[in-house]
Amino acid sequence: MNPDQQKLVRDSFAKVRPIDKTAASLFYDRLFELNPKLRPLFKGDMEEQGRKLMAMLGLVVTDIHRLNKLVPAIRDLGRRHAAYGVSDSDYETVASALLWTLEKGLGDEFTDDTRRAWENCYSFLAMEMKSAANEQQSLLIPPC
Repeated sequence: MNPDQQKLVRDSFAKVRPIDKTAASLFYDRLFELNPKLRPLFKGDMEEQGRKLMAMLGLVVTDIHRLNKLVPAIRDLGRRHAAYGVSDSDYETVASALLWTLEKGLGDEFTDDTRRAWENCYSFLAMEMKSAANEQQSLLIPPC
């Protein structure tokens, strides 16, 4: 991500932050609407899950200019998600729900450039999470 895209992600998230509880609720409602089979993966308090989502996004936004600092935490998150039963295809659904949520939260301020910046940001995160999850899975497969 270039510095302009990083700024777009930071600035747009700052505008969503004041409505983080609503944004998290919108996100999960949309996620389960897009794929109801994901609902059983969430066994805990959804309000707490929403706080975790917004905290992780906040961490990403804060350190977006230092991706090397983020990678270990993101990869660990990917391994944990694999253990919960998240598959590679679920990341596409999450991307759709996230972009939809940002569009709803930002309205006209969710420009094409802002969308592309978030798409790039999320693509990087998803790639790292899936890579770590797939490495974890390959460790579980016994040799022939």
